[in-house]
Amino acid sequence: MTSQVSSPAEPADGTVVEHVGEQRTPPTGSPGGEKEVRKLDRVIIRFAGDSGDGMQLTGDRFTSETASFGNDLSTLPNFPAEIRAPAGTLPGVSSFQLHFADHDILTPGDAPNVLVAMNPAALKANIGDVPRGAEVIINTDEFTKRAMQKVGYDTSPLEDGSLDGFSVHPVPLTTLTVEALKEFDLSRKDAGRSKNMFALGLLSWMYHRPTEGTEKFLKSKFAKKPEIAAANIAAFRAGWNFGETTEDFAVSYEVAPASKAFPTGTYRNISGNLALSLGLVAAGELADLPLYLGSYPITPASDILHELSKHKNFGVRTFQAEDEIAGIGAALGAAFGGSLAVTTTSGPGVALKSEAIGLAVSLELPLVIVDIQRGGPSTGLPTKTEQADLLQAMYGRNGEAPVPIVAPQTPADCFDAAIEASRIALEYRTPVFLLSDGYLANGSEPWRIPETGELPDLRVQFATGPNHTLEDGTEAFWPYKRDPETLARPWAVPGTPGLEHRIGGIEKQDGTGNISYDPANHDFMVRTRQAKIDGIAVPDLEVDDPSGEAKLLVLGWGSTYGPITAAARRLRTAGEHVAQAHLRHLNPFPRNLGEVLARYDKVVIPEMNLGQLATLVRARYLVDAQSFTQVTGLPFKAEQLATVLKEAIDG
Repeated sequence: MTSQVSSPAEPADGTVVEHVGEQRTPPTGSPGGEKEVRKLDRVIIRFAGDSGDGMQLTGDRFTSETASFGNDLSTLPNFPAEIRAPAGTLPGVSSFQLHFADHDILTPGDAPNVLVAMNPAALKANIGDVPRGAEVIINTDEFTKRAMQKVGYDTSPLEDGSLDGFSVHPVPLTTLTVEALKEFDLSRKDAGRSKNMFALGLLSWMYHRPTEGTEKFLKSKFAKKPEIAAANIAAFRAGWNFGETTEDFAVSYEVAPASKAFPTGTYRNISGNLALSLGLVAAGELADLPLYLGSYPITPASDILHELSKHKNFGVRTFQAEDEIAGIGAALGAAFGGSLAVTTTSGPGVALKSEAIGLAVSLELPLVIVDIQRGGPSTGLPTKTEQADLLQAMYGRNGEAPVPIVAPQTPADCFDAAIEASRIALEYRTPVFLLSDGYLANGSEPWRIPETGELPDLRVQFATGPNHTLEDGTEAFWPYKRDPETLARPWAVPGTPGLEHRIGGIEKQDGTGNISYDPANHDFMVRTRQAKIDGIAVPDLEVDDPSGEAKLLVLGWGSTYGPITAAARRLRTAGEHVAQAHLRHLNPFPRNLGEVLARYDKVVIPEMNLGQLATLVRARYLVDAQSFTQVTGLPFKAEQLATVLKEAIDG
């Protein structure tokens, strides 16, 4: 079996390397020594500090090495919306949580086993999530009186007993880092910036992570500043050595590779936005069409624009427009010109694009609209997650303007969802919503790189000549003459001789595409466009009901898949019977959804909104679905959902 393959979250060279349970190798110059090693099946670590402390980079590097080692993993980056939030304040805290295990896991974990707190704000913002008995590593250098008062500590938590019950490791990270870098020509402030690498080295020792990849990454990242690369590597090695030699850390831990959790294949670590980007590139290749992205930067969708701009060798063209409307307008023009067209945004951008989406519905051209959902309304919570754009995607346009909706369920699944959204857009000549969210976009997990033979053929036929015979026997091209199976109209590339036709936002006459104000024609066209969406071929909904005795069905969509599945597993382990189903297609719904809902006495729908899918299900199927909602900007916890589902079973 080929072991897990990974590359960094942002690979320096784009390569993917195979690993087979890679062993930990001490950094160059590390001392020897034997300490107790305990074996664990899983660990949850959270790095927390100021947004300028490099917590996201630290987490990314630990994740990359964990993936290369062969563990299953799931991550949860959490950072402020401000580019540089006020230092030392609670709103300025940035964190990165990683759950890794020797078996299949589904979520970043409910509560960290280890918290690394770089300052008082990081400790105060995160200690409430840490269970008693967990390890807390604290950078004591930052616990000055002023820094503690800034976040409301009247007395030092290191001395007042408030941390009793935790396994606290006070470590002067800044001082140790500066001491380790004294041979470098750096100021204390500049040297102290490498404390995140010292912490990474310490955690790499504690959990037997490989080290070569991080050192290679640092050399590449700072290739133009070799002295900075050398200083960061020195700090990283110093942290590893500190763990090896200090008496405060008497135990290290091993989490074996998850060799049984993965089907045979080649794997890499991937984030949702990266997977979605690669899925769009693959879709362009599978359709044998140029891929065009018209986009305006917006959190948390901007990474897709950044990534796609790297793939010109695959015929990808990216256009950073001056605003959201220009972005979708350019994409729609590219669709008219024969490209696989995409526009990316978040909820506020969807609102601005709504009229152009309606135009795409009227023109019946293929267009993929990627909405990476975030907290709202208005600017809302730019860096936090939410699922509150479902009804906007379903109905947020003037007139009857139906649009298919596809939603991925995990970061890796964003690849397949992008291909599926492209399939529907191309086959049915329609704009399609792809609803991801901030949790999926920034989170990461192992992804099996598919073989090309596993991927669908998305090639389409452009119109090449007349398709209609007039009463006088003349051959003509009718731009709105439909395929009898899909109801899709022909796709005629501009400039094709004899296929000239009118486009625009005013209602078209059936068949000819001429402007029409006829009431009966408008009624017919509205119903036809709706019938086209209703007739889209989507797979039946699969139900996970191992015992077949469940009376309760938990129904979800999008990123709630991981927490729902983890909660269902907990209940089944405890002897409860619960069925689970997860929707990828939200418009149209799978044809068997009504029959599935009717099988169960109770239906619970967890959502990170105020019950939008529940509203649709209750209206469509007249099922008394129970809605369980959360809009905290954070994903559900498995324990939380397990409690709710147990109450529903017992109620």
